[in-house]
Amino acid sequence: MAEVAMTEKTQEETSDERPVVLKVDHVAKMFRLPTEQATGLKMAFLNWTKGIKGYTEQHVLRDINFEVRQGDFFGIVGRNGSGKSTLLKIISQIYTPEQGSVTVKGKLVPFIELGVGFNPELTGRENVYLNGALLGFTRAEIDAMYDDIVEFAELEDFMDQKLKNYSSGMQVRLAFSVAIKAQGDILVLDEVLAVGDEAFQRKCDNFFAEIKKDPTKTVILVTHSMDAVKKYCNKAILIKDGEIIASGDKNNVADRYTLENLKTNESNKHDSSNEEICEEMPILRVYPNELPVCESGTNFKFTVEYNNVAADKKIYLNIVLLDISRGGIALAQRFMTVPGHHRVNMIAPTADFNDGEYRIILSAHIEVDPKDSSVDRMITTTNEKESCTFVVQGTYGSDKFALMNYRRIQYQCEDTKVLQAKDSF
Repeated sequence: MAEVAMTEKTQEETSDERPVVLKVDHVAKMFRLPTEQATGLKMAFLNWTKGIKGYTEQHVLRDINFEVRQGDFFGIVGRNGSGKSTLLKIISQIYTPEQGSVTVKGKLVPFIELGVGFNPELTGRENVYLNGALLGFTRAEIDAMYDDIVEFAELEDFMDQKLKNYSSGMQVRLAFSVAIKAQGDILVLDEVLAVGDEAFQRKCDNFFAEIKKDPTKTVILVTHSMDAVKKYCNKAILIKDGEIIASGDKNNVADRYTLENLKTNESNKHDSSNEEICEEMPILRVYPNELPVCESGTNFKFTVEYNNVAADKKIYLNIVLLDISRGGIALAQRFMTVPGHHRVNMIAPTADFNDGEYRIILSAHIEVDPKDSSVDRMITTTNEKESCTFVVQGTYGSDKFALMNYRRIQYQCEDTKVLQAKDSF
């Protein structure tokens, strides 16, 4: 049973007059996985009499329902093994569902794996025509697309060379160019965004920005990048264990996916408690007071718990904020503790945070020199289990700076006669 699967159409959906180009209606898919292999006719007969089938049933998809309208940039997200790729193969008519149906209106061009069908002994030109034929295009249709494919891949001087002489990057560029330049009505892409160098990435970004403006083109995108979902998609669904658990608004689906990842990571944490208990600080941990996914500009609430049993010593706590998404320590702050077992509620203002995943880590330090409080010795720190991870969403920008939003970063020039600041970032 799906946790949050939508059962009723929203008012916006019912008022949308765009035609439905893809309808997935109560689709289910199951695979038979072999177990014990019979070594002969006798064993096979005995297994049959005992009701041993020799396989187990793995239900990959369960009662999947959704619609995609013309012009949608539709995202499908989920962890590995959730059933996303199987769903795409059913949509692309590679697999047949055990239950339900898929209705497609228009020319659907699937690219589930880049480069599938490429022959290293053929030239780049020949591979373009081969892939086009496999996708159901006529030679005349491929002729019309060829120049755009080559131009986008930036391989004009290499198209008559054998594919085996291409670098891996060149092969990926050609495959991706064939994928996105194929003149179909519905484009199905499975994990194909992270290809090529930075310059090629910018070109792909521009392409998706343009295709979003074409009301006749529909894109179905499977990705693990929530930035891509928020940037490109107008709708999305989240699949977990073969069921849709969230659908509709792209930002809500992306946030739910992030939360599911956090839940999974927490449940998969091994017991990494410190083997040696710190005598002066036997308890030190930090944990969230609310859902660990918050909107930028709000306050993330968390609790610091410690037990200071060294009444005769000064113990400080360092609270360190680590930017997991981009790497590096983003912020550190020092606090003085008092003797005893305490739980302190704290907040982290996120107005200047970029979208990303952050971790709060604690470390305890004892003052070594009473005359100099800066001289101390670390006595313990929180491990992964005792630290706190949270996610900031809502800026939906493309900033790549750690922690701070670009609006807070400003440079100052000492020689204003040579260079004058016009505007802030």
